[in-house]
Amino acid sequence: MVDARGTELADRVRALLGEEPGLEEKSMFGSRAFLLHGRILVGARKGGLLLVHVSDEQAAVLVLRPGAARAVMGSRTMKSGWLDVASDALADDDELMFWLDVAREDNSGR
Repeated sequence: MVDARGTELADRVRALLGEEPGLEEKSMFGSRAFLLHGRILVGARKGGLLLVHVSDEQAAVLVLRPGAARAVMGSRTMKSGWLDVASDALADDDELMFWLDVAREDNSGR
C-alpha cells in the first residue's frame, strides 16, 4: 500500500503527465501505477520511490544516475528494465520530469 510520500509522488506524476492521451492510473504491486497505452510507465511506491520501466539498454545507463538502482519488490530483484529512483533524487519537478520523459520515450518504442 502506498504511504503519504508515495501518494505525494503520485500527485506530482499525475500533475506533470496531465491529460496525456492513452494515460491510465491503477493500483498495482502496492503502488500507484501510471500506464500509457496499457504499458507501465512509472509507479509511485511507498516512501516516495519511483518505479520506472525502460529498455534493458537504457537501464544499463540510467542505473548510473544518482538515486537510481535496479528495482526490488519484496525479496526479489526485478529484471534489468525496472529501476527504482529514490525520493531524494526526485526533489524537484525537473528531475521527476526527466524520468517521466525517459519512460515515455522508451515506452513508445516497445
